Amino acid sequence: MGKTVEAMKGWVAQPRWAPLRLLPDLLAGVGLLLAGLAWLVSVGLLTLATAAGSVLAYGVLAVLLLGRWSAPRSGFGWPNRVTLLRALPVCVLAGALAQPELYRDHGTLLAALAGAALLLDGLDGWLARRLDAATAFGARFDMELDAALILVLCLGLALSGKVGAWVLAIGLMRYAFVAAGYRAPRLRRPLPDSTRRKVVCVWQVLALLACLPGFVTAATATWLAASALLALTVSFALDVRWLLR
Repeated sequence: MGKTVEAMKGWVAQPRWAPLRLLPDLLAGVGLLLAGLAWLVSVGLLTLATAAGSVLAYGVLAVLLLGRWSAPRSGFGWPNRVTLLRALPVCVLAGALAQPELYRDHGTLLAALAGAALLLDGLDGWLARRLDAATAFGARFDMELDAALILVLCLGLALSGKVGAWVLAIGLMRYAFVAAGYRAPRLRRPLPDSTRRKVVCVWQVLALLACLPGFVTAATATWLAASALLALTVSFALDVRWLLR
């Protein structure tokens, strides 16, 4: 269910120019993304359509960071820079949705990209604690990126035909929960920290990632995705019960 519900709450008003502090890091991020995409296209691993989609996904992220979410007064900071670095493979995975066959033909490469994003997850949080630099912005950024990665992987598996369309329930459940909170305010209350919630979040990504490689059969991928959906459903049910009670 994500790492914290507090991160979904409102933000303190800041000067309009505050988001401009993020521009240097965002420009550095797009430079790294373009360099990586140029290499992947040159060796024939990705297509120009995927590259264009990846840049578009990064543009959407930049707009959210600059306009939708409140920027930290001190700029990104190292923990958020790690999260931004983790966003680059997620953007490539999102760009690959423009050609779903890539999820079949180059599933191992896409699994490696998802694995890189997963490995970097946790490093940003560790840095934030180590440097005493934890912020609501960082928690929101990390949580939304996790949710986006899960949804993108679900879309890739569904569009490629390796897993049925029901796999989208994994990626959409968190967004449905947030939407339900606007109708039932009790669902917007903060939840206590939960190891179970964190384990389920990691298992979702691991299970979906394991579905991608070409040597994994459709039947095996279906069972892996089903286990992730079952774990997520039980986790959400327990949290909803706690909030309503």
